[in-house]
Amino acid sequence: QVQLVESGGGLVQAGVSLRLSCAASGRTISSAAMGWFRQAPGKGREFVAAISWSGSSTYYAKSVKGRFTISRDNARNTVYLQMNSLKPEDTAVYYCAARTYREVSTNEKQYDYWGQGTQVTVSS
Repeated sequence: QVQLVESGGGLVQAGVSLRLSCAASGRTISSAAMGWFRQAPGKGREFVAAISWSGSSTYYAKSVKGRFTISRDNARNTVYLQMNSLKPEDTAVYYCAARTYREVSTNEKQYDYWGQGTQVTVSS
């Protein structure tokens, strides 16, 4: 079993930064592609960013490209999401996810493990 725990969310003003962390336990994430998704109130889950097992390939949703950066530290079994220039539209619960393959995916159905989520609220 793989457990994922997100942290780093909070309430911030627009234009500032947050860094989310996702700590994995139970298994190493070295061979797993990782992703971040988010869900705003009343909306479906949305892809945010993904990273391959080695960290060499990354993908971003158009809405966050240039502002968010996904990274990973396999030795620490942790994946990060650096969020800069936050906007009120970024307000959502952010979920970390892992899939048991090295290739990245933007499809939530292809992810096998999910964290509980961490709330990010961006005020105007």
